[in-house]
Amino acid sequence: MRVIGLAGWSGSGKTRLLRRLVPALISQGLRVSTLKRAHHEFDVDQPGKDSWVHRQAGASEVLVVSAFRVALMQELRGADEPSLPSLLARMSEVDIVLVEGFKREGHPKIEVYRSTLAQPPIHLGNPTIKAIASDVPLPAAPLPVVSADDIDAIAALVLTHAVPPADVAWGLLPAPSCPMNGIDNRRRAAE
Repeated sequence: MRVIGLAGWSGSGKTRLLRRLVPALISQGLRVSTLKRAHHEFDVDQPGKDSWVHRQAGASEVLVVSAFRVALMQELRGADEPSLPSLLARMSEVDIVLVEGFKREGHPKIEVYRSTLAQPPIHLGNPTIKAIASDVPLPAAPLPVVSADDIDAIAALVLTHAVPPADVAWGLLPAPSCPMNGIDNRRRAAE
Protein backbone atom coordinates (compact mmCIF):
# COMPACT_ATOMS: atom_id res chain seq x y z
CA MET A 1 0.00 0.00 0.00
CA ARG A 2 1.24 3.47 -0.88
CA VAL A 3 -0.11 6.82 0.31
CA ILE A 4 -0.22 10.32 -1.12
CA GLY A 5 -2.30 13.35 -0.23
CA LEU A 6 -4.20 16.05 -2.04
CA ALA A 7 -3.75 19.24 -0.06
CA GLY A 8 -5.01 22.76 -0.52
CA TRP A 9 -7.14 25.46 0.98
CA SER A 10 -10.86 24.87 1.37
CA GLY A 11 -12.50 25.47 -2.01
CA SER A 12 -9.37 24.69 -4.03
CA GLY A 13 -10.97 21.72 -5.81
CA LYS A 14 -9.49 18.77 -3.91
CA THR A 15 -12.72 16.76 -3.92
CA ARG A 16 -13.45 17.60 -7.57
CA LEU A 17 -9.97 16.41 -8.51
CA LEU A 18 -10.26 13.27 -6.39
CA ARG A 19 -13.59 12.40 -8.03
CA ARG A 20 -11.82 12.38 -11.42
CA LEU A 21 -8.52 10.89 -10.24
CA VAL A 22 -9.91 7.73 -8.63
CA PRO A 23 -11.42 6.34 -11.87
CA ALA A 24 -8.23 7.23 -13.79
CA LEU A 25 -6.12 5.21 -11.36
CA ILE A 26 -8.61 2.33 -11.32
CA SER A 27 -8.51 2.23 -15.13
CA GLN A 28 -4.79 1.45 -14.78
CA GLY A 29 -5.65 -1.67 -12.79
CA LEU A 30 -4.99 -0.17 -9.35
CA ARG A 31 -7.07 -0.69 -6.24
CA VAL A 32 -7.71 2.75 -4.73
CA SER A 33 -9.09 3.89 -1.38
CA THR A 34 -9.59 7.36 -0.02
CA LEU A 35 -9.33 8.90 3.42
CA LYS A 36 -10.95 12.29 4.08
CA ARG A 37 -10.55 14.52 7.10
CA ALA A 38 -13.61 16.55 8.08
CA HIS A 39 -13.34 19.67 10.25
CA HIS A 40 -16.83 19.53 11.60
CA GLU A 41 -19.07 17.02 13.27
CA PHE A 42 -20.42 14.71 10.61
CA ASP A 43 -22.73 11.73 10.58
CA VAL A 44 -22.97 8.97 8.01
CA ASP A 45 -26.02 7.58 9.75
CA GLN A 46 -29.68 8.63 9.67
CA PRO A 47 -31.62 9.55 12.80
CA GLY A 48 -34.17 6.90 13.65
CA LYS A 49 -32.41 4.04 11.86
CA ASP A 50 -31.43 1.05 14.02
CA SER A 51 -27.69 1.77 13.76
CA TRP A 52 -28.29 5.40 14.81
CA VAL A 53 -30.33 4.17 17.79
CA HIS A 54 -27.47 1.82 18.77
CA ARG A 55 -25.00 4.72 18.76
CA GLN A 56 -27.35 6.99 20.67
CA ALA A 57 -27.74 4.25 23.26
CA GLY A 58 -23.98 4.46 23.88
CA ALA A 59 -22.39 1.76 21.73
CA SER A 60 -18.70 2.45 21.12
CA GLU A 61 -18.80 0.80 17.71
CA VAL A 62 -21.64 -0.04 15.36
CA LEU A 63 -20.96 -2.33 12.42
CA VAL A 64 -23.61 -2.34 9.69
CA VAL A 65 -23.43 -5.06 7.06
CA SER A 66 -25.40 -5.77 3.89
CA ALA A 67 -24.78 -7.72 0.73
CA PHE A 68 -23.38 -4.51 -0.78
CA ARG A 69 -21.21 -2.83 1.87
CA VAL A 70 -19.84 -2.79 5.39
CA ALA A 71 -19.78 0.36 7.51
CA LEU A 72 -18.07 0.60 10.87
CA MET A 73 -18.88 3.67 12.93
CA GLN A 74 -16.73 4.34 15.97
CA GLU A 75 -17.66 6.94 18.54
CA LEU A 76 -14.68 8.76 20.07
CA ARG A 77 -16.70 9.81 23.12
CA GLY A 78 -14.07 12.35 24.18
CA ALA A 79 -11.01 10.35 23.12
CA ASP A 80 -8.38 11.99 20.93
CA GLU A 81 -8.86 11.97 17.18
CA PRO A 82 -6.92 9.01 15.73
CA SER A 83 -3.65 9.84 14.00
CA LEU A 84 -3.31 9.48 10.26
CA PRO A 85 -0.90 6.51 10.60
CA SER A 86 -3.37 4.68 12.87
CA LEU A 87 -6.21 5.38 10.42
CA LEU A 88 -4.16 4.05 7.51
CA ALA A 89 -3.38 0.91 9.54
CA ARG A 90 -7.12 0.25 9.88
CA MET A 91 -7.69 0.30 6.13
CA SER A 92 -7.74 -2.79 3.92
CA GLU A 93 -4.70 -3.32 1.75
CA VAL A 94 -4.95 -1.52 -1.61
CA ASP A 95 -2.44 -0.14 -4.09
CA ILE A 96 -2.98 3.59 -3.43
CA VAL A 97 -4.65 5.53 -0.62
CA LEU A 98 -5.50 9.11 -1.57
CA VAL A 99 -5.68 11.31 1.52
CA GLU A 100 -7.73 14.49 1.31
CA GLY A 101 -6.78 16.98 3.96
CA PHE A 102 -4.20 16.35 6.69
CA LYS A 103 -1.96 18.90 4.95
CA ARG A 104 0.26 19.30 8.03
CA GLU A 105 1.09 15.57 8.24
CA GLY A 106 4.38 14.15 6.95
CA HIS A 107 3.15 12.13 3.95
CA PRO A 108 3.87 13.31 0.38
CA LYS A 109 1.22 15.52 -1.19
CA ILE A 110 0.14 17.16 -4.39
CA GLU A 111 -1.02 20.71 -3.79
CA VAL A 112 -4.32 21.65 -5.42
CA TYR A 113 -4.01 25.38 -6.07
CA ARG A 114 -6.82 27.70 -7.17
CA SER A 115 -5.77 31.26 -7.96
CA THR A 116 -9.19 32.80 -7.25
CA LEU A 117 -9.01 31.92 -3.53
CA ALA A 118 -6.53 34.69 -2.75
CA GLN A 119 -4.61 32.32 -0.47
CA PRO A 120 -0.88 31.75 -0.68
CA PRO A 121 0.38 28.48 -2.14
CA ILE A 122 0.99 25.93 0.60
CA HIS A 123 4.08 24.45 -1.06
CA LEU A 124 6.14 27.40 0.20
CA GLY A 125 7.99 26.09 3.22
CA ASN A 126 6.27 22.70 3.08
CA PRO A 127 8.71 19.93 2.09
CA THR A 128 5.93 17.33 1.83
CA ILE A 129 4.46 19.00 -1.28
CA LYS A 130 5.96 17.18 -4.27
CA ALA A 131 4.00 18.75 -7.14
CA ILE A 132 1.21 21.23 -7.83
CA ALA A 133 -2.07 20.85 -9.73
CA SER A 134 -3.07 24.40 -10.56
CA ASP A 135 -5.72 26.32 -12.45
CA VAL A 136 -3.06 28.78 -13.68
CA PRO A 137 0.58 28.45 -14.73
CA LEU A 138 3.03 29.01 -11.86
CA PRO A 139 6.35 29.65 -13.65
CA ALA A 140 8.20 30.58 -10.44
CA ALA A 141 7.17 27.39 -8.59
CA PRO A 142 10.13 25.24 -7.54
CA LEU A 143 8.13 22.05 -8.13
CA PRO A 144 6.46 20.36 -11.10
CA VAL A 145 3.20 22.14 -11.99
CA VAL A 146 0.45 20.53 -14.05
CA SER A 147 -2.99 21.71 -15.03
CA ALA A 148 -5.63 20.73 -12.47
CA ASP A 149 -7.59 19.40 -15.46
CA ASP A 150 -4.80 17.11 -16.71
CA ILE A 151 -5.88 13.96 -14.87
CA ASP A 152 -3.37 11.71 -16.68
CA ALA A 153 -0.47 13.94 -15.60
CA ILE A 154 -1.77 14.05 -12.03
CA ALA A 155 -2.17 10.26 -11.98
CA ALA A 156 1.46 9.96 -13.12
CA LEU A 157 2.51 12.27 -10.26
CA VAL A 158 0.55 10.11 -7.81
CA LEU A 159 2.37 7.00 -8.99
CA THR A 160 5.73 8.77 -8.85
CA HIS A 161 5.39 10.28 -5.37
CA ALA A 162 3.18 7.88 -3.37
CA VAL A 163 5.12 5.98 -0.70
CA PRO A 164 4.42 3.17 1.77
CA PRO A 165 3.20 4.54 5.13
CA ALA A 166 6.28 3.00 6.78
CA ASP A 167 8.48 5.35 4.70
CA VAL A 168 6.83 8.50 6.08
CA ALA A 169 8.34 10.55 8.91
CA TRP A 170 5.02 11.14 10.67
CA GLY A 171 4.51 14.29 12.66
CA LEU A 172 2.86 17.63 12.25
CA LEU A 173 4.51 20.40 10.29
CA PRO A 174 4.22 23.96 11.62
CA ALA A 175 0.95 25.67 10.75
CA PRO A 176 1.37 28.08 7.85
CA SER A 177 0.50 31.71 8.25
CA CYS A 178 -1.19 33.71 5.54
CA PRO A 179 0.78 36.85 4.64
CA MET A 180 -2.00 37.99 2.31
CA ASN A 181 -4.37 38.83 5.14
CA GLY A 182 -2.06 38.87 8.16
CA ILE A 183 -4.00 36.13 9.94
CA ASP A 184 -2.47 32.95 11.29
CA ASN A 185 -4.43 30.15 9.63
CA ARG A 186 -3.82 27.44 12.24
CA ARG A 187 -7.43 26.23 12.13
CA ARG A 188 -7.45 26.02 8.34
CA ALA A 189 -3.95 24.54 8.20
CA ALA A 190 -5.23 21.15 9.27
CA GLU A 191 -7.61 20.94 6.29
